[in-house]
Amino acid sequence: MDRRLTYQQVHRELRTPLPDGWFPPRDHNGGPPLEDSSRPWGNAPILTWMNWRNATEKAFRGIPTEIAIRRARKAKALGLTYFEYQLEILERGRYLQPSDTARIAEIIARRGVRY
Repeated sequence: MDRRLTYQQVHRELRTPLPDGWFPPRDHNGGPPLEDSSRPWGNAPILTWMNWRNATEKAFRGIPTEIAIRRARKAKALGLTYFEYQLEILERGRYLQPSDTARIAEIIARRGVRY
């Protein structure tokens, strides 16, 4: 007896399900998604991310080399990264000293939290 399969049956057998059992639609080509889900700006508008990125570059990379080296050495002496030290200057307007142990401890404790 000649058993003929319908188009849907053949198509379902040829497709491989994803781990959660979801089958792609019939017109799916099996390639990667066109929308990249790992966008650096997340769900926010791209203009917001671009403005933030430009402001960050201006704040962190727009200073003279000698000042950046001096701040990096000072940050290393305090046990902070250059980013943390520079962020403290930009946010609070004060230059940390070795006597500011409480504030330095707060900054180090926040290292697991993204800014």
